[in-house]
Amino acid sequence: MNIHLPGLDQAPTRDEVEAALDLLRRFADTAPADDRAQVVSAVTDLLPAATYPALSRDYPADFQVTDAYKSALPDLQNGPASLIVGAKAPIQHVGISNFRLPIRYHTRDNGDVMLETSVTGTVSLEAEKKGINMSRIMRSFYAHAESTFSIDVIRAALEDYKADLESFDARIMMRFSFPMKVRSLRSGLTGYQYYDIALELVDSAGVRQVFMHLDYVYSSTCPCSLELSEHARATRGQLATPHSQRSVARVSVQVLDGPPLWYEDLVDLCRAAVPTETQVMVKREDEQAFAELNAANPIFVEDAARSFCEQLENDPRIGDFRIVASHQESLHSHDAVSVLTRGPAFQAESLDPRLFSTLFHVG
Repeated sequence: MNIHLPGLDQAPTRDEVEAALDLLRRFADTAPADDRAQVVSAVTDLLPAATYPALSRDYPADFQVTDAYKSALPDLQNGPASLIVGAKAPIQHVGISNFRLPIRYHTRDNGDVMLETSVTGTVSLEAEKKGINMSRIMRSFYAHAESTFSIDVIRAALEDYKADLESFDARIMMRFSFPMKVRSLRSGLTGYQYYDIALELVDSAGVRQVFMHLDYVYSSTCPCSLELSEHARATRGQLATPHSQRSVARVSVQVLDGPPLWYEDLVDLCRAAVPTETQVMVKREDEQAFAELNAANPIFVEDAARSFCEQLENDPRIGDFRIVASHQESLHSHDAVSVLTRGPAFQAESLDPRLFSTLFHVG
């Protein structure tokens, strides 16, 4: 049975609302805390707009930030240890990645080149610290990028943000694409080859190390396939071609103090080890020359790693090093890979699961 009270469907008058509010106030003065909280919650749900402050929707373009205002801004990232989420454990690396800006680089011929550079900067974080101010890393780079060159930018920026962030260890890496003009094999044409290079400065417990990383792209002709093709020609008069493929070696070296190791020097060492570097400008005579060069230098992935090793270990400017080679096979649907290291700087029992998949050269 439905009961209809008279006036229930009519809007309450202002006097009725005031009377209801007066009743609620008297209830709030005498009711237990739990009952009062429940009623307050119910009223808030009924009138959400009444409890929300009237905020300005206009951007205050003329607002000026004072020192007092800045000092009052919340800073959770640099808050006390009580704000730490999860385990109170030290973090080996925390910072920024792929922060980009133009950096000037010296070249071996005393020239300078401005290159877009991707920066990764990290510091260690003690267990009792909540976090770091990551914008300081970026500000440190901007403070030095326009007045210094490449490795000097790294050194100056590392000094700054290691002090600012009060960290024991720090690491900076700068990645860039370095252009070098190369000549074709026979036609005399020239063109720019671009090399993916990274400079890395590591400061750990006060000991600093400089590393250079280079992706060197070359053609690898399979020695076994070459011999089988020649066997078919010699014994059956059968035309056959050996398989070859674009290959990539990521060469990482520790740069020792002393005479400079230029980017061009590391490229030259790789060319001396494996001369079948991919070409830029090619005419018919260059293509034929490249086929002859590959036939003169057939190479397994193991051969490539050892050839690079031979060149690196004979250079007094280089300390520890690592060679990661990937021959991206045209015969198989998988790749042939190898890793060779010298010295403790690059030794690791475990490899990044995606290490070899990052060796694809996309041009």
